[in-house]
Amino acid sequence: MNKQTVRDIILKAKNVIIRVDFNVPLEGDRITDDIRIRAAVPTIKYAIDHGAAKVILMSHLGRPKGVGFEKEFSLAPAAKRLSELLGQPVKLMPDCIGPDVKAGVAAAAEQVVLLENLRFHKAEEKNDAAFAKELASLADIYVNDAFGTAHRAHASTAGIAAYLPAVSGFLIEKELQYLGGAVNNPERPFVVILGGAKVSDKIMLIDNLLKKADTIIIGGGMAYTFLKSQGINIGNSKLEKDKIDLAKSLLEKAKAAGVRIELTEDFVIVPNFDSNDGKISDVIPDGFESLDIGPKTRAKFKKVLDSARTVVWNGPLGVFEREAFLNGTKEIAIHLAGLKAKGVKTIIGGGDSAAAVLKFGLDDQMTHISTGGGASLEYLEGKELPGITALNDKRSGGCDCGCSCYK
Repeated sequence: MNKQTVRDIILKAKNVIIRVDFNVPLEGDRITDDIRIRAAVPTIKYAIDHGAAKVILMSHLGRPKGVGFEKEFSLAPAAKRLSELLGQPVKLMPDCIGPDVKAGVAAAAEQVVLLENLRFHKAEEKNDAAFAKELASLADIYVNDAFGTAHRAHASTAGIAAYLPAVSGFLIEKELQYLGGAVNNPERPFVVILGGAKVSDKIMLIDNLLKKADTIIIGGGMAYTFLKSQGINIGNSKLEKDKIDLAKSLLEKAKAAGVRIELTEDFVIVPNFDSNDGKISDVIPDGFESLDIGPKTRAKFKKVLDSARTVVWNGPLGVFEREAFLNGTKEIAIHLAGLKAKGVKTIIGGGDSAAAVLKFGLDDQMTHISTGGGASLEYLEGKELPGITALNDKRSGGCDCGCSCYK
């Protein structure tokens, strides 16, 4: 990564503002999955251990209306959980900007301060310059460690970098190391597993990976459009009719590029989506739809994966949220965990595939699980991420602004 990190800058006696991703799932005020908070801890601890005067954290949570405080979207549960993880108190501010917040940060006895939900202000998502400047006024250094929002040009991810020295935290560094390394310099064979509902969601991803991968495995809802393009009956399975020709052209493009494409061969079929009475079949008859890959396909996919040295997985292979249709996704996840133990790099590209791996309790048995759904997808597509682009490039010497921030 050619962007500066917190290792490249002097934090001692500085106010450090860190963009974290505490957009966690809640049931009432109870956090049901704290992985994003835990993922931010190494950078926060580094700032604490390296003598930052104040560590000021900012995040969004959910989709508030943007017209002021809404209790259901308060970051109070995140402040409480972070305090437990750090073993020290975390002060929650009543807002994220304004004179009271500025005074409150300065007066806080706590070293770690969490600003209230950024999206209580519409200016955040508009990347409003005045809003970004107010956030910047709280600190001397800006650190972005919220990979999950790095694909958004918001005030807290891109705008603020115009006013402060801007570096990455360890989470973003790790994301770029694994996702970037897998796509740009993979140990081969490089195998990609693609699932999820729609071909349209993965067009740019497939197009980019055709230049990089050795084999692409296609499952999940998107597979049926590819099967249909080959003249295979898919019954009532998920189909994007307007993408049939595109799917056919992508298969032809893969063949021309020498990239192997593996599609589903057998299915777990049901008479309607609400049915849990699935049966295994080599075909999908009219009036039926498939909600998971069958055992022959699972065995085929595993055999392909056995030859891999790098695997990137984006998108589940069936309706894994339901017990009757999780076996395809679960078996492949377990197989990947076994491959990782043999030294294969197994990288889970965020979103539903990450949720599936967490559901199966395999998160600590993968090389890397991305914390960014949309961000990881766009990065794998080869797009620039505004929250990354805005960070300072690595360079020798001092800071251009003469502030003696840099080592």
